Amino acid sequence: MTNTEPTESAEPARRPGARPWSWAVLDTPIGPLLLAATGQGLAQVGFHADERTAARAVTRLTGRLGTPATDACQDVLDEAIRQLTGYFSGTLRTFTLPLDWSLTAGFNRQVLRELAEHVPYGTVVGYQDLADRVGEPGAARAVGTAMGANPLPVVVPCHRVVESGGGIGGFGGGLETKRSLLALEGVLPEPLF
Repeated sequence: MTNTEPTESAEPARRPGARPWSWAVLDTPIGPLLLAATGQGLAQVGFHADERTAARAVTRLTGRLGTPATDACQDVLDEAIRQLTGYFSGTLRTFTLPLDWSLTAGFNRQVLRELAEHVPYGTVVGYQDLADRVGEPGAARAVGTAMGANPLPVVVPCHRVVESGGGIGGFGGGLETKRSLLALEGVLPEPLF
């Protein structure tokens, strides 16, 4: 479902440096996901995108991207929808979407790029191991913070990051969502109920 209607509070004047963007809500087995894309690529994936949550996200994105949404980036959005649909149906294991990393920066971006590029479908990595991989061995907690701030969950698979001691760890989309994604990828058994 594509939606380019601005919300009442999402009507600020276009500011210098503003970028065109589009958004849609995709129904998935883990609930509705808000997807936002710019001309550079998919910029945000948001969990639990009911009408109110989606409206708040669109308002925030309008402020961050400097202009209300339009249908200018519909082709990028359509490709994201196609690939996420394939992922949830079990036919796609590797996303090849262009990503717009502009909603994250610094250490968080470094960690998320490492995760996206080097932790494949059906595998997990510990917070500490991910900190070691980016050359920051004392930053396991900061890795957890980066996962919580991930603007592109599912596509940048923060659900694949677990505690070194074997615990599942936290997850911005909720632990049941994390378990469902790990079960989809064969890391955890399917829930019994």
